[in-house]
Amino acid sequence: MKKRIAIIAALTSVLPMGEPLIIGTGAALTTAVVIFNIPEKANAGNGDFYFNRGVKKYDRGDLYGAIADYTKAIEINPNDADAFYNRAMAKEDLRDYYGAIADYTKSIEISPEVDVYINRSLLKEKMGDLYGACFDAKKAVNLGDRSYDNKLWIRENC
Repeated sequence: MKKRIAIIAALTSVLPMGEPLIIGTGAALTTAVVIFNIPEKANAGNGDFYFNRGVKKYDRGDLYGAIADYTKAIEINPNDADAFYNRAMAKEDLRDYYGAIADYTKSIEISPEVDVYINRSLLKEKMGDLYGACFDAKKAVNLGDRSYDNKLWIRENC
């Protein structure tokens, strides 16, 4: 298998991008096809690959698949705040609220962002933790949140 890939790569490396290579049986092979059809195993060590695949699965509604891919991205890069954030949203959609809170918290530890505090605040409110929700909403304002809705909510609830 490795020899075949090496031969194909060698043959296609001498071709301009997109030019066909006619193989003895009449099949055409282009460098573009080879480049864009790299096996998934070649990307297996890349956390971005799993993160992006998780986003696609989340968008399709495959929440469990998205969580699995975000988890793999986190295993590769434990400091990927976005992977924790996205995994938290998928867990929240599955009503795994405690798991979502843990992931939002880890995302905040890595990179405190307004959106993460807002989402965690909303989830804490949903769970009945008004004190925690107020803390997060105020922290979002301290980080630069300018939304009127959040400020109004703080005024009415905190």
